[in-house]
Amino acid sequence: MDLQDERPLHEQAADAIRRAIAAGEVEPGDRLPPARDLAVALEINANTVLRALRELRAEGLLEFRRGRGVTVLRRPDPKAGLQQRLRELLAEAERHGYRPDEVIEWIKEAE
Repeated sequence: MDLQDERPLHEQAADAIRRAIAAGEVEPGDRLPPARDLAVALEINANTVLRALRELRAEGLLEFRRGRGVTVLRRPDPKAGLQQRLRELLAEAERHGYRPDEVIEWIKEAE
């Protein structure tokens, strides 16, 4: 977790888990460790991890089963992940006073 990142810790945790699934570190059908173990690994509160897991469940990436824990359902759609990062970039640019058309120009210049 990056304490310099302005995003809430649960969003950072969800991103970390999402990246692990996308990278194949955790496969569809695999069970995730208990939230307490994830919290220790990520060095955050277990309730923060639970909030991240609920967010991923809402995205359809995870399934919660009573007595069976949390299971990975599928890998995240790369396009959806990029679109989310783009929204975050635009929000960050806006916080610094930049307009979306300026960001588009930066992207064109970077090609």
